[in-house]
Amino acid sequence: MRIPRIYHSGIVKVDSEIELEADTVNHLANVLRVKTGQPVVIFNGDGNDYPAELIDVAKRRIVARIDAKIGLSPESPLPIHLGQGVSKGDRMDFVLQKSVELGVTDITPLITERCNVKLNDDRWLKKHQQWQKIIIGACEQSGRNIVPKLHLPISLHEWCAQSTEQLRLTLHPKAEKRMADLKVPKAGVRLLIGPEGGLSEQEIYQCEEMGFDSVLLGPRILRTETAALTSISILQSHFGDL
Repeated sequence: MRIPRIYHSGIVKVDSEIELEADTVNHLANVLRVKTGQPVVIFNGDGNDYPAELIDVAKRRIVARIDAKIGLSPESPLPIHLGQGVSKGDRMDFVLQKSVELGVTDITPLITERCNVKLNDDRWLKKHQQWQKIIIGACEQSGRNIVPKLHLPISLHEWCAQSTEQLRLTLHPKAEKRMADLKVPKAGVRLLIGPEGGLSEQEIYQCEEMGFDSVLLGPRILRTETAALTSISILQSHFGDL
């Protein structure tokens, strides 16, 4: 039986007891149906895993005792900041989940000209909280113990104008460079992916004016989620740990 990995937002110390958070309790008690004595692994984003044992299990309350601290980290040596144009339905959720599994370090949802998602501030905040849960779930599943930073949604122009030492990349079907031709700095890559429908010609021009290099991702037109995950996989293969 696979040992469950659990995210806990508070401080975790060896030989201490912690009460798990409500969402975690609901999943463990009602979905996994854990019992007292069950081994688990807890992480809080500090780069460590904490093997633990559940010592008190109830429907609405679970207490774990922290037994040890393990400092091994599966993080990629390649920092990748994904700027993802917000897409409708579950496409955005899928990109967030899988990009975390592939090792991205930062994610910024971007509002672009062809973004079909229109929300007020309160609904954007709720969407951000939903995305954060997806990211944490992907960390639990993939064994990551540092949670990628999910930035608040901003406009494409604001994101492109941010100062960075990372290599700025975007995709273009007429580009001459391929990812294998790149020289990636130690700071890593800032990768821009448009929403469904892609970036407008004006947006592509603005990105190039702001220092983004256009690269070719083959002769076929890919969906936004395919483009994002394929790009990350290629970058990790050439410059990371795949």
